[in-house]
Amino acid sequence: MPQLSNRVRTFTDSVIRRMTRISNKYDAINLSQGFPDFDPPKEMLDALAKAAYEGPHQYSITFGAKNLREALAKKQGEAIGRIIDPEQEVVVTCGGTETMMCAMMTICNPGDKVMVFSPFYENYGADAILSGAEPIYIPLVPPEYDFDLSLIEKGFSEGAKAIIICNPSNPCGKVFSREELESIGKLAVKYDAFVVTDEVYEHLVYEPYYHTYMSSLPGMFEHTITCNSLSKTFSATGWRLGYLIGPAYVVEAAKKVHDFLTVGAAAPLQEAAVTGLQFSENYYRELRDTYAKKRDYLLRGLDRIGLKHNIPQGTYFVLIDIQGFLDLPQFEGYTDLEFCEWMIEHIGVAAVPGSSFFKEDVNHLIRLHFAREEKTLEEALNRLSGLMKLLP
Repeated sequence: MPQLSNRVRTFTDSVIRRMTRISNKYDAINLSQGFPDFDPPKEMLDALAKAAYEGPHQYSITFGAKNLREALAKKQGEAIGRIIDPEQEVVVTCGGTETMMCAMMTICNPGDKVMVFSPFYENYGADAILSGAEPIYIPLVPPEYDFDLSLIEKGFSEGAKAIIICNPSNPCGKVFSREELESIGKLAVKYDAFVVTDEVYEHLVYEPYYHTYMSSLPGMFEHTITCNSLSKTFSATGWRLGYLIGPAYVVEAAKKVHDFLTVGAAAPLQEAAVTGLQFSENYYRELRDTYAKKRDYLLRGLDRIGLKHNIPQGTYFVLIDIQGFLDLPQFEGYTDLEFCEWMIEHIGVAAVPGSSFFKEDVNHLIRLHFAREEKTLEEALNRLSGLMKLLP
């Protein structure tokens, strides 16, 4: 039979999405794939209902409806303290997933190297490979998930085209400090390289931490490609609306890549999203406070049960240490993936095996998310308490 491309042999399907499919099979509580069990704001739903009857229903401008790009440029420009040109510095994409793929294909030639922090969101390595680049993994060292700056300089000095930074970081919840970002940024400028940032959790940062936009740092806009989406900020993961912001010459090239990847995002959804981008600062403050309460509720419950966990500084993810269970005779030889599959069937809660996020040999962590109503989290905690009955 005809042979497939070599690149598809170098990565698997998404383990995160696989866990959702298994969760659905057993009707488990899905704390694996990070999407809420509640709706977007009513104002956006009303705007979508209006668009359903009044349009637009045909193709918008390929790189994004004008009013949406203007709204994005205004919001993000205020965030970074710079005027963003909606015509030359913004591309609307089909979700943050396409945004990152678009960025990689825009800047990478076959054989280029791209640095990726480990742990990482699973798409990053695959995106690099699909764009012909070689991922180089830089460890984030627990418990604080610090990094060795000399490894980043080594990567740049050996020709790395870019470094990908997820800030706040999925899955570990690390929020990169201004000082950390400045140190990375200085190296990117020194070696004339890019920093590609994934900032989808920009508004989910918990006190005393705060979000620093890489593109806001002195001299960094010209070296930064910002990948973002509306999914997490507006609880609308199924709308698949992402965006890329960067210097004009990068965006001009990214427009071409995006055009031939997906043509354009859904027109009525773009129209409805403009409403959300006009919300006041109170919306984002309330969003952060809501998720802070969810985080604290889940962490208190995990403490009560006796499950070891990290304390995320941002995002809506938490890592659980399952080593004590893997040491039990009944789980001898189990991988974290096999334990997650067992947990879905027998405990009724879906998680993601940590090994899907780490380049290092990490088999003792699983990821849960808390983008759920409190009653859902309460039931998940009740079920997770069943794990403790396994311990001697």
